[in-house]
Amino acid sequence: MSLPAPEREATRLSELTPQQWKTGAAAWLGWLFDGLELHLYTLVALPLVIQLVGAADGADPGVKEKSAYIQAAFLIGWALGGACFGWLGDRIGRSHALSLTVLTYALCTGLCALSQTWWQLMLFRFVAALGIGGEWAVGASLLTETWPKAWRPWLAAVLQTGVNLGILAAALIVGLFTLLPHPPSERMVFLVGVAPALLVFWIRRQVPEPAAWQQAEHDVAVKPGLRDLFRGDVARTTGITTAVCALGLSAWWLFAFWHPQHLRRLLAAEGVAPGEITRLVSAAFFAVNVLAIAGNFAAGLLARRIGNRRAIILMFAGLFASMAGAFIVPRGFAALGWFWVPLTGFFSGVFGLFTMYLPPLFPTLLRTTGAGFCYNIGRLAAAVASLIFGWLAPVGDFRLALLASSGLALAAMAWSWWLPERTHENEAL
Repeated sequence: MSLPAPEREATRLSELTPQQWKTGAAAWLGWLFDGLELHLYTLVALPLVIQLVGAADGADPGVKEKSAYIQAAFLIGWALGGACFGWLGDRIGRSHALSLTVLTYALCTGLCALSQTWWQLMLFRFVAALGIGGEWAVGASLLTETWPKAWRPWLAAVLQTGVNLGILAAALIVGLFTLLPHPPSERMVFLVGVAPALLVFWIRRQVPEPAAWQQAEHDVAVKPGLRDLFRGDVARTTGITTAVCALGLSAWWLFAFWHPQHLRRLLAAEGVAPGEITRLVSAAFFAVNVLAIAGNFAAGLLARRIGNRRAIILMFAGLFASMAGAFIVPRGFAALGWFWVPLTGFFSGVFGLFTMYLPPLFPTLLRTTGAGFCYNIGRLAAAVASLIFGWLAPVGDFRLALLASSGLALAAMAWSWWLPERTHENEAL
């Protein structure tokens, strides 16, 4: 079998090969559409679930309960997708697996528009999440194996920016829907999610498998499996990184999903019209992600200067401080929507670091399995947290629950002290 020669490490953009540009474009577009698919639902969740449940308004306990179930199913699907497609990426190759993940989330997001009951919406969101979770692990490993190692902190920032731009696109699409003379049902925004399916055809024709994966597959007679994540030195890495991801992602997803509902409640209490509420919440969401893009590059700069572990610790400290500051006292929409909530978005740049940090911690044929498992299985904890939040919200206060969730960011910061600083390849990042 003839194997491609390893790519020379580029030091400038002009030195990148066509292969590297194609893998970079495939991964970045996959992440862009991830962000779009993720938050089309987040921005229309409340009015859509009200419609499917047949409730009068968002104060109905059944609305919050069903919203929590749908969100938990999505996070569970995301976790399982990261593990399953991660394993598949190590078995059949990064490019093949990437195509399958994009096709899965694109088609099932489109099917959300056909939902007639809340449980149908939950099912479609679950299957779409399988693809979204898988795309993270596969796309991250694809770039790890094809782009220069020294560029990893910046690659992480650029990839995460793709997600943020996808989220901004979701906010823009939802905002435009509200400006139409006769706005269609909120469910129609999901039809936009079918567009990424076209990306699959380009990936299959233009993006070959990385040389590192081909070489490893050729050299190893018995391929490692999921059990190998819990053996030898790899087991410690698996345990610590999973704990950090579980705590950090739980904090972020409670914030990301429930703070728009809190903002909606504040605006409703001020007597703002429903259409204007959606527009203002979408605008605040837009501000969160503009600051998140800046946070991605700030996190990358920190990682270059002080290393991944210390950068992760500092960014989690900022995430905790901004979340706690936002909800420690009652605040109106102006203070929350235009300052505190976007500030929290800035420190969400910590999650971009995991993109390039996690895959190299594992051997080549365990790379997408390990990264997908540690990052996405952490979402199971986020799913449990979402359910608990949904059960408590009808009898409690969004603000107090969101304040409590900031403690998870603090715990993630504490656990990050034990993260490894060096990769499986024994290279400092």
